[in-house]
Amino acid sequence: MSLDLLPPSAPPSASASAPLNAPPALTVEHLQVRFGRTVAIEDLSFTVERGSAVAVIGPNGAGKTALFRALIGAVPYAGRVQWDEGTRLGYVPQKLDIDRDLPITAAELLAAKRRVSGAPPADVQHAFAHVGLAPEVASKQIGSLSGGQFQRLLVAFAMIGQPNVLLFDEPTANVDEAGQETLNETIHAIQREHGLTVMLISHDLSAVFQHATKVLCLGRGLACYGPPDEMLTHENLSELYGSPLKYHHHEP
Repeated sequence: MSLDLLPPSAPPSASASAPLNAPPALTVEHLQVRFGRTVAIEDLSFTVERGSAVAVIGPNGAGKTALFRALIGAVPYAGRVQWDEGTRLGYVPQKLDIDRDLPITAAELLAAKRRVSGAPPADVQHAFAHVGLAPEVASKQIGSLSGGQFQRLLVAFAMIGQPNVLLFDEPTANVDEAGQETLNETIHAIQREHGLTVMLISHDLSAVFQHATKVLCLGRGLACYGPPDEMLTHENLSELYGSPLKYHHHEP
């Protein structure tokens, strides 16, 4: 595995986005998730500061998606998951359970979310603007959108209802390299502009190093949590992924 590590682009600190002594956005204590006899997550504890960007990394099968599903209450779990009072979640799953052949436009998809959530009509226009989708995309059938356009539409979908916490499960999956960079920049520009708390699952370690304030490593019996420069070391990554890593750290 080869990795290019880019210098951090000064992501916002929690102290810049949250009042002094503010409670964390999320507290997880002794979390356990099981599917039958299979243990997906075992005794996991961490906290997420308000306004931070937390990247969750690890090999396939490490329990990353199971973690997110527990955080939104979609699967049973043991332990404690405590969101701060007033938390409004926006969630983009790895795979959206929607047939892209449905005769529905991008604007109609967001309007449906707006009606269900009770958000004001202006939220649809604002969501399109937040993710940088051109006005003409609104009238296109979702099946005609490129992979990058559709993923940005899903980010816009998550923005309906003005969430203060966004969760993304591999948001750049099925997007070409140029689109991945654009989507990563879009997500973190939204975070900086609105002071949001962001958690995302990612295999793009260069983007993780560049944008994340904290990294949660899961897999192969390893669970560790800390700043990118402490977590994304050769030793940690080799232990996490179980194979030697070659990477390049680009100096500023």
